[in-house]
Amino acid sequence: MKTPYLFPVIICFFLGCQGSSVDQGEVNVTMAQTSEKTATATFAGGCFWCSEADFEKIPGVIKAISGYTGGLKDNPTYEEVSSGRTGHVEAVQVSYDPAKVGYEQLLDAYWRHIDPTDAGGQFADRGSQYKTAIFYHDDEQKRIAEKSKDDLAKSGKFKKPIATAIVKFTKFYAAEDYHQDYSKKEPLHYQAYRQGSGREEFIQNVWEGAAGKAPSAAVQAYRKPDDATLRKKLTPLQYEVTQNNGTERAFQNEYWDNKKEGIYVDIVSGEPLFSSLDKYDSGTGWPSFTKPLEPGNIVEKTDRSLFTERTEIRSKHGDSHLGHVFPDGPKPTGLRYCMNSAALRFIPWENLAKEGYGQYRGLFNKK
Repeated sequence: MKTPYLFPVIICFFLGCQGSSVDQGEVNVTMAQTSEKTATATFAGGCFWCSEADFEKIPGVIKAISGYTGGLKDNPTYEEVSSGRTGHVEAVQVSYDPAKVGYEQLLDAYWRHIDPTDAGGQFADRGSQYKTAIFYHDDEQKRIAEKSKDDLAKSGKFKKPIATAIVKFTKFYAAEDYHQDYSKKEPLHYQAYRQGSGREEFIQNVWEGAAGKAPSAAVQAYRKPDDATLRKKLTPLQYEVTQNNGTERAFQNEYWDNKKEGIYVDIVSGEPLFSSLDKYDSGTGWPSFTKPLEPGNIVEKTDRSLFTERTEIRSKHGDSHLGHVFPDGPKPTGLRYCMNSAALRFIPWENLAKEGYGQYRGLFNKK
């Protein structure tokens, strides 16, 4: 149960304010009912506060809603579901842009914030209402989910069998208003619960330990859209640089003289690449950095296109041509990552959380 950690909710009950200002009715969404640019996925991962917060950090996720699914009673309340007698589980319904993040990447993120071997709940939360499950909306989601589960089982990551069920989606009911965006409304109590429940320790030990460190859920989500989408999304110059290894003009590009604080991400995939903290004026007329923000998102390739050997820099997930790296930079690295502005998108520090890059906000020591 979450009760030992639900200080604000307990207070709310005593004050008689547990009512919802949100329509808690049925949210019965199928893939066919979503728009061309939006798709829907539904996951049960134990406490929906934590699942909602984790999914909302993924670029390409439009919205995550906490709620109840898999049971027999219409419009169940939190108290009814918590009793374990309605057959519902706490779940999150995710609306996402398939051009920015795929269902496979959402599944990768899902596995990485649960214990998929726990058949009796999740961490400190015990009971059927906290069991994990993937609720597929169509046959394609079912196929992908089954393959993902099978791949995880064969990976040897866990000694115990994978207990997460794969179930056909039926109905979803939004939870009461005080549960929505709980991590933002009550950040201190949310963090106390997340730590106290054992979830955060499990994730750190299993997924982010020093041995075989796994990429974060957000990193897993970055991908390259199809060519038709790219041509609509990018300007002609951005397309030429990222897709055809082009080079923009020196001193006539967007970021060569940008002195604002923030991070630079791939214009194609959104993966984080560089930070303003490592940017310097190289005098070349292109944005230059001494090191990457996320080395795992950087790929080096040998480039012999100009009758000399250079080291090309590409993004890992977007496979975008970014620029080149040279051994004539300042200390401490001695490197100059000379990038094309047209391959980058700058996100000011104050917008990092809003755009799904909140984990980097602390780099800038801002309140």
